Amino acid sequence: MSNQNNNSALTTLVTVFFFWGFIAASNGVFIPFCKTYFNIDQFQSQLVDFAFYGAYYFGALLLFILSSSSSKDILNSWGYKNGIIYGLIISAIGALAMYPSVNGAEQGSTHVFYYVLIALFVVGLGFSLQQTAAQPFAVSLGEPDKASHRLNLAGGINSFGTTIGPIVVALIIFGSAPLSGEELELMVKNNEIKLNTIQSLYLGVAALFLMAAGLFYFSKNLPQGKSDAVFQPANKAKILLIALTCIMILCFSLVFMSYGENSPLGTDFIENKRLGLLLISLLAVVSCIFYAFRSSSFNPSGWGAMQYPQLVLGMLAIFTYVGVEVTIQSNLGELLKNVFDKANNLNPLGLPVMSDAEIAPFISLYWGGLMIGRWVGAITVFNPSEGLKKWLLIIVPYIAFGIILLVNYGSYSINEILIFSSCVAIQIVGFFAAKDKPVATLKIFSGLGIIAMLIGLFTTGNLALFAFLSGGLFCSIMWPCIFSLSIAGLGKYTSQGSAFLIMMILGGAIIPPIQGKLADIVSIQSSYWVAVLCFGYLIFYAFRTKKVLLKQGISYEN
Repeated sequence: MSNQNNNSALTTLVTVFFFWGFIAASNGVFIPFCKTYFNIDQFQSQLVDFAFYGAYYFGALLLFILSSSSSKDILNSWGYKNGIIYGLIISAIGALAMYPSVNGAEQGSTHVFYYVLIALFVVGLGFSLQQTAAQPFAVSLGEPDKASHRLNLAGGINSFGTTIGPIVVALIIFGSAPLSGEELELMVKNNEIKLNTIQSLYLGVAALFLMAAGLFYFSKNLPQGKSDAVFQPANKAKILLIALTCIMILCFSLVFMSYGENSPLGTDFIENKRLGLLLISLLAVVSCIFYAFRSSSFNPSGWGAMQYPQLVLGMLAIFTYVGVEVTIQSNLGELLKNVFDKANNLNPLGLPVMSDAEIAPFISLYWGGLMIGRWVGAITVFNPSEGLKKWLLIIVPYIAFGIILLVNYGSYSINEILIFSSCVAIQIVGFFAAKDKPVATLKIFSGLGIIAMLIGLFTTGNLALFAFLSGGLFCSIMWPCIFSLSIAGLGKYTSQGSAFLIMMILGGAIIPPIQGKLADIVSIQSSYWVAVLCFGYLIFYAFRTKKVLLKQGISYEN
């Protein structure tokens, strides 16, 4: 394809990235609404994220099993373009299913909440197929060493969706900005907020999904992305993933069943049991990936894409990356609203306890940090001169920051703006030091992530708060680096490897509740050691994968 056609195809492709971010971030508004409306506890409300992110795993796994059973790479035979179209249609079906799911529901109708989860799960299944197709599609639209930059551009559009999604959804549901818990509860009790607003929202979302599918279908400049490569069965990988799935289903089923359990040992025993089950599911993921890595190194037969160590290491990297990206912000609200000092009404950071409404701008700032980094990472896609590129590396982050400030007008003090501006400046230095190299980028920003989390753990006040918030800045460009490095050199196994990587978005469903349960046992601030460990593995992945790829004659550092 010509550069012009590549750019046109990429422009069309990034529309789906927007949807992913819009819906995923909107869950942050939807979760407290469900908690209040359906009269459920915090863990149950978090099942919204579990259903959404869990669908990624099950969708990608199902695609792999079907391909393995038919001895044909289904996605390759469809083509990446058709894979995205089919995924959009599935997501539209899930969005449409939301209408009958909540029709006639009343406050406290807990069973209706589970219908909602099913509908969201179907939406997530569609997203799983879209992601599995879109990621390697973006990689294929140009030079391999620029793949991470194209993914950064798409990620920047995704982050724009995460920035405006909560605001748009809040306006639709509440008719205003996100409410405090007390305000929301009062409006629900007074029947001022009705569930039929959700019906209207998801009918609109379904229409957008179908419009995007039509855009892809009728786009003449968008290649099919088909491959005639013969599917190589990966029976060992299939058996391992099925076994992992069974373990996770068992663990989470036992967690759910524990809500009807009365133990003579008390509530603490039940909470520790839930944490133990979540840790077992985490250990199962790590153990299975380690087993695949060791076993395939001795005998690659039957492992398919997992015979490549960069892919197996990348699976765990995606798992930890999504986990740390989600867990930092998902536990941030509890950190800021938790009453640590009752006498002075202070949270664990020594700041005044915040309401949900006061927390919302900081959550927006976190997701906005992801947008900042991804916009900067996408600069190279447009092939600017070296001199212009250096200026853009400085200017673009603050333009993106300006958009965040505009979206949240009047929400931040001058001091808070200056502190985050300093964090952005550190990110800019990191970009100059990384020099657009995926491995170097991972090393630098994972290291900055560790430093930020340690500062947050051992300090208080705004310094600790903005250290945790800067995690979004440092996570911002890791996904494309991990993805492009993980599928490098996979050849005919590229789409299969992409499916394995998408499965590992599961980290967003497992790591956050583990940190949440750990917070219940120790403290919410201390629970951020989980984030330190995640960043630690990402540094290890960068060093290890560089050596693995060099042995195969592949280098992105030249």
